[in-house]
Amino acid sequence: MLISSPPYFNHLSFLTFNSSYFCIHFNLLSVEDGMRGGDEAEIDRLPIDLLAHIFSLLISFKDLAQVSRVCRKWKQGVEESLARRETLSFSGWKVDDECTTRLVLLAYGLKELDISRSRWGCQITDYGLHQISMAKCIGNLCSISLWGSTAVTDKGVIQLITRAISLQHLNIGGTFITDTSLFAIADSCPRLKTIVLWGCRQISENGLVALVNKCQKLEAINVWGTRLPLQCLVALLAISPALRIQPRGVLLNDDNSHALPIY
Repeated sequence: MLISSPPYFNHLSFLTFNSSYFCIHFNLLSVEDGMRGGDEAEIDRLPIDLLAHIFSLLISFKDLAQVSRVCRKWKQGVEESLARRETLSFSGWKVDDECTTRLVLLAYGLKELDISRSRWGCQITDYGLHQISMAKCIGNLCSISLWGSTAVTDKGVIQLITRAISLQHLNIGGTFITDTSLFAIADSCPRLKTIVLWGCRQISENGLVALVNKCQKLEAINVWGTRLPLQCLVALLAISPALRIQPRGVLLNDDNSHALPIY
């Protein structure tokens, strides 16, 4: 005996293949059904939970914005889909402080946040980090990446980090942070396991020593491009002999650098 599926599943079968077509097709479908009058449109019969699951498959923030403007029910579906997300990445997307903040504020269950900047990507600033720091999810975040966000300074990083008490992985490489940020991280992130400081040339031994001293679960640190002196890395390994200093074989300006084990 053949069991027919609900009518709306016939309209959803192509969703994962073309999200843009999904937005256009469903917009037209809703309009056409509405023009007929009478019975409720098939697509409008979908429960919010199912709509939220469908919208969670969309990877384009532009598509999500278009979908949320279709009707009040779809807007609620988009908001619930964001609330269920555990990861959110803006890397490669051209978004500003306002757009980034609006989405993060809705992602109550977020665990991983990537605000890395690519060539045409996210343009986050200190103001954006301040707004994001007020999101409900910040205290539960275990991973944050601000890679290459050159518009952020110690001010924005500190406001964000001081509430990220569950943080385990942090990437602030390619930024212009100083020891001031490292002191804040050391005081606020006791669970920190890995940190990327690639190219952070304004940090010094003082900040790193404070970080390694207080973040006792720290397992790995990437200091490529920082040009730290040999004695600084020796001091870090003296505090935590198991600490992995990356990258392997980093060149130091010291004739005796071969004597230091670099992991």
